[in-house]
Amino acid sequence: MEKYSVGSRKALENVDGLGTGTLPPLEEQTGMTIASGADGEPSSYENMVEVNGAIEVISKGATFDADREDADKDRCDCEEEEEEVRREGWGNKVDFIMACIGYAVGLGNVWRFPYLCYKNGGGAFLVPYFISLVACGVPMFFMEVSLGQLMQTGGIGTWDVFPALKGVGLAAANIAAMLNIYYIVICAWSIFYFFASFSSPLPWRSCRNDWNNVYCLDRELQDNLTVEARNESFLTTNGSLLHRNLSESPAQQYWERRVLSVSTGMNVVGSVRWELVGCVGLAWVLTFLCIWRGVKTTGKIVWFTALVPYVILLILLINGLLLEGSMDGLRFYVTPTFDKLGEPTVWVDAATQIFFSYGVGIGSLISLGSYNPYRNNCFFDTIVVGVVNAATSLFAGLVIFAVLGYMAFIQDVHVKDVVDEGPGLAFVAYPTAVDTMAGAPFWSVLFFGMLIMLGLDSQFCVVEGFATSIMDAWPRMNLRKRRTLFLVSICVLDFFLNLFCITEGGIYIFQLMDSYAASGMPLLWVAGWECMAISYGYGARRFYGDIGSMLTFKPGWFWPVSWMVLTPVVSFGIFLFSLIAYQGPKYGEDYTYPKTGEMLGWLMALAPMQWIPTYAVYLYFSTPGTVRERLHVMTTPRVFPKIPVQAPPSNDRAPPDDELPMTHLDTTQRVPEDPPPGFKTITARKANADDRQHYDHA
Repeated sequence: MEKYSVGSRKALENVDGLGTGTLPPLEEQTGMTIASGADGEPSSYENMVEVNGAIEVISKGATFDADREDADKDRCDCEEEEEEVRREGWGNKVDFIMACIGYAVGLGNVWRFPYLCYKNGGGAFLVPYFISLVACGVPMFFMEVSLGQLMQTGGIGTWDVFPALKGVGLAAANIAAMLNIYYIVICAWSIFYFFASFSSPLPWRSCRNDWNNVYCLDRELQDNLTVEARNESFLTTNGSLLHRNLSESPAQQYWERRVLSVSTGMNVVGSVRWELVGCVGLAWVLTFLCIWRGVKTTGKIVWFTALVPYVILLILLINGLLLEGSMDGLRFYVTPTFDKLGEPTVWVDAATQIFFSYGVGIGSLISLGSYNPYRNNCFFDTIVVGVVNAATSLFAGLVIFAVLGYMAFIQDVHVKDVVDEGPGLAFVAYPTAVDTMAGAPFWSVLFFGMLIMLGLDSQFCVVEGFATSIMDAWPRMNLRKRRTLFLVSICVLDFFLNLFCITEGGIYIFQLMDSYAASGMPLLWVAGWECMAISYGYGARRFYGDIGSMLTFKPGWFWPVSWMVLTPVVSFGIFLFSLIAYQGPKYGEDYTYPKTGEMLGWLMALAPMQWIPTYAVYLYFSTPGTVRERLHVMTTPRVFPKIPVQAPPSNDRAPPDDELPMTHLDTTQRVPEDPPPGFKTITARKANADDRQHYDHA
């Protein structure tokens, strides 16, 4: 017995006995059941669904490769592109978990979470935060990692599971591209502080510097005042008394007047901060060095960059709890102000912080998961990363608010009034905490080195995910063979785009990008449509079954229910809520953006959001055929789970014929559930004893 593998008209014509493209009556020869037309004749090749270019038929003769004509034509191309299609993998399972922890646990936990919590009423923020965590964050994390692991492709191509919504992948890549522009600026600020820490005393310790003004509160000068005077006023460096509410800490002035040199508004661009230009350049060099050798090297680097920060945070927490007033800060942190829960911005900030922190909605998790082996237990990975990420955010919040309580005690103000809310909160509170420790320069170097590591491991995972998405989406460009040049191009282009964020007015652009481009409504929009594509496009039951086959167990009903109902309802609900109660952007408490700034923010938000409807319209009009045929193409999956093929038996003896499994139709892809009009399918059944006896006589 021999096997034909027939996949094209040319192949059919070249097989003896198969005629010109019409299958012979194989029911007698092979036991196959053939779908036939109304006239009872066997279906011709044109009328059959060709799946992955191969239909395998058991019969007499020789064995032919599927699509021989195409194979002969492309053989040389395949040899040249062998390296292109070869994908790397993680060194081991723990490397992937550490990479996900390094990716998810970053500056979003120690920088963004505390300032959003501070902005939204302390403990009140924790209520929508944990609701969003359970309803959106963990289910989305599991869905994206398992999707990448199933399909073994990047964050754009994987959405061919439902081509009509492939724009979801393009939107996610757009968000990742904008995130690359502004996120690394935070790493540059950390590098600036890192080098500034090699001085004693630390430059933000006193008010006797060129950048300080009369509102700087020098702690040592206050000892010259009586207790009564100290409760109402503070002594300035020029000897005058000012009201306590006007005071600013040395760390706050160092941040605003030395590091940023903040201009009076967005329209006042000012000059480029050349010191920050050097810091951004160094950050990109470090990012490139971490990823240019591939994910196996990346998986080893994150062992260090992901674990060391926990040790430093623990030391800072112990020190913070020993400071006077720290308990006031912790009470503000854990006590909810329930009036805040009626404000839409609290819910929007909580949901987007979850998406931002877990890194969902930007395609990177899909790309990272695509390097996993097919049988990897990504459910376990999801639980580990979810718990570690949430715990890290809460842990970092304890450190921040303990220090804020101390700063409020020193300045004799309420915790909510101690510093301006904004992304610089971490660059004010943390330096203040470090300055109170013995051997402050040493701890400052250690702390800002930690911030650099936290920022870079998230940054290079985003860049790696973005690059993987592009390389897998357009394989004909052979970008994987030219990976180094491609990564250099990304780093250089983003470096020049970073210059918009490091001028004297750059902090206003940075704040717009943080509020509009890579968080807020774009992430909510993309997350909702991701769930729709999987649940109602590809099919939640189908996807859940694929995951069960991959994991060899069913993770539970909560996950498909979340993808079908909970996550899209929460995502789209908060999205609509934010539109209805929309408020213009602000920087800090006092600066309101002009209309031009608000319009720029909306352009940043709409840039990724438009990909979803735009691509659907493009696909419809670029697809030939009737309306029904076009819709069929738009809703028929093009990628499928990459189930590994089991190796043949290791012994040299071939099994006897009666031990061979008789598979009469073997396709490497799924057959469409609803074939287009005029197409018919071939089905196969397992050979029985009568069939085998028939083969023996033949």
